[in-house]
Amino acid sequence: MTTSKVDSAIIYIPHGGGPLPLLGHAGHDAMNAFLKELAIMLPEPEAVVVISAHWESAPVMVTSHPEPELIYDYYGFPKQSYEIRYPAAGHPDLALKAVALLKEAGIKAGADDKRGFDHGVYIPLTLMLPNANVPCIQISLSKGLDAQSHLLMGQALRPLLKENIWLIGSGFSFHNMRGFDLQAGPSSPSVPDPKNSSFQHWLKKKCADEKNSPEQQRQDLLNWEHAPAARHCHPREEHLLPLMVCAGAAGYRPAHKVFDVKIMGRNSVCFFWPVSI
Repeated sequence: MTTSKVDSAIIYIPHGGGPLPLLGHAGHDAMNAFLKELAIMLPEPEAVVVISAHWESAPVMVTSHPEPELIYDYYGFPKQSYEIRYPAAGHPDLALKAVALLKEAGIKAGADDKRGFDHGVYIPLTLMLPNANVPCIQISLSKGLDAQSHLLMGQALRPLLKENIWLIGSGFSFHNMRGFDLQAGPSSPSVPDPKNSSFQHWLKKKCADEKNSPEQQRQDLLNWEHAPAARHCHPREEHLLPLMVCAGAAGYRPAHKVFDVKIMGRNSVCFFWPVSI
């Protein structure tokens, strides 16, 4: 994969099933390879801002601890799952800038100087920035989980992209827990899921087709529940909403690149927008 040099990047990615990507689970091989390759393709950022599907808050909160701990927000996995380390520093100044931008846009927001990073942050970053040498902040979802709020969050956060950052929406474009095939892997094909495929196709058409105007993309994402098999893929929308933040931050431009990744037997799409401000 090659692309021209960019100053910042907006990326919507999957983070997989709990700690499984770091435990050698075959159903995550393609995702792991993709995230590593994506990181190589991009210039190393000065900071990372992650909107993870695993933190919901009212008001919207931003981590501001200078040395965040990790939150092992999963259950029933092997001992090593709770020994994962990712000692990236926080970035209190950047956190306060994010809070200020959200407030300027009329979004209730605050800084949280106690909360650490959940697995939606440290699992993908372990693969993408394994040296943990880039400071990071995490921004919560808005607890109401409505699409409009998250599109507006993205618009509000766009000035942060002047800071040479990666703005990462860490979610999953398919998140029906009953629909995954944990046995699927490179040597064990999964049973097809036409409903999943139809929704992933819809997402690609709406977020990456140059024929779709910015206003049309915004309207399509606002009304995502009317897409084919939307609720099959997202019985609850928290893993889709990080995409809304990314789209808002990108100004509803078509994604520059689209990636299809098979994870636990199901198609998942990822989007990348280069930013040069």
